[in-house]
Amino acid sequence: MNKKMQRGCLWLILCGCFWLMVGCSTTHSRVAKRSAIQPLKTEGYTVQVGVFSRQDFAARMESKLLKQHLDAYYFRDYSAMYRVRFGNYRSQIDAEKAAQQLKQKGIISEFRIIAPSSYPTSLFVEGGDARREQIVNTARSYLGVPYRWGGTSAAEGIDCSGLTLLAYRSTGVELPRISREQYAAGRPVDVPRRGDLVFFTSPRSRDVSHVGVYLGNGEFIHAPRTGKSVRIDNMTTGVYAARYVGARSYL
Repeated sequence: MNKKMQRGCLWLILCGCFWLMVGCSTTHSRVAKRSAIQPLKTEGYTVQVGVFSRQDFAARMESKLLKQHLDAYYFRDYSAMYRVRFGNYRSQIDAEKAAQQLKQKGIISEFRIIAPSSYPTSLFVEGGDARREQIVNTARSYLGVPYRWGGTSAAEGIDCSGLTLLAYRSTGVELPRISREQYAAGRPVDVPRRGDLVFFTSPRSRDVSHVGVYLGNGEFIHAPRTGKSVRIDNMTTGVYAARYVGARSYL
């Protein structure tokens, strides 16, 4: 291959790299600015296996159920009690069958089936202050829980979108699992309200990669990263202000 042909090939390679970089950058920008509301689901039939006044008792029961490979979680309700639940079944019969099997094994003693009708039927309504407080209370109940990528429990650790997933699940709203899908599923709001979700980009791109529950007065609760625990931070200054990309509401 002569020098002229070599220079021509090199030029084509450089042009290809340039357009590839432009394309990736454009894609990241579009992801960060997505605002289309995707349909959300409400919880199906769940099984409640205990109501506790102490968080450590609820966490112990949650851990017991997780060892049975169940989708278990707990949350703090309006009366400051901790409710432990598992499952998301399509019918009451399926939920009762799963609960009875655990009871026969001696893993649980009593249970209650929670029907979808127990949750609000409308996801986008005006007001909803009671549900907002429920979301915040649930998120706060995980303060101090260590971060674990992919985690959704106090017993095993929790990540940012796992925290928001559990917070909203306590009100019967089933969010997508990962932060960028949660961002796409919500209704854009210019000024977040207590209980809304706030989203942030990654340090190296404009892609949505982090989420937390807004508390008010510029504060939000989130699971930051490996080596840290669920905590409250201010999003109006520092790194979070620089990476903030927007807020979403689901109520």
